[in-house]
Amino acid sequence: MAATAAADPGEPLSPDELLSKSDTEKTEEELEEDNDEELYETQFERLWVRMEMFLERVWSMAGATFDLSLFVAQKLYRFCRAALWIGTNSFMMLVLPVVFETEKLQMQQQQQLQQQWMLLGPNPGLSRGMPEALPSLPGKL
Repeated sequence: MAATAAADPGEPLSPDELLSKSDTEKTEEELEEDNDEELYETQFERLWVRMEMFLERVWSMAGATFDLSLFVAQKLYRFCRAALWIGTNSFMMLVLPVVFETEKLQMQQQQQLQQQWMLLGPNPGLSRGMPEALPSLPGKL
């Protein structure tokens, strides 16, 4: 009867036949999910086995290299921090006062020129026709 039931699609299947049919006829998505889970586990297991293959000497060298690079990075950070502190303070103590004094001198010269312009007007020597009132250029006779 089971052979005739499998051959005749209109007749209902028994529960045993349904279970066996569902196991053999999985969808492609289910098969890919099962393969992905198995593949992930096997890749992790393979990685773990390969890590165990390395000699203790290789692991100690890798650890020593990491410790050395960490030590060098810390020293470099401390040096850069100290150099930046010294450079900033030196600039503030040596260069900024010169810049401020130069700016102060330029402001005073501008104020004098502005006062002179207000008192005498623009180009006082040219308006009267006296060329000797113009300032002489240095280095020329």
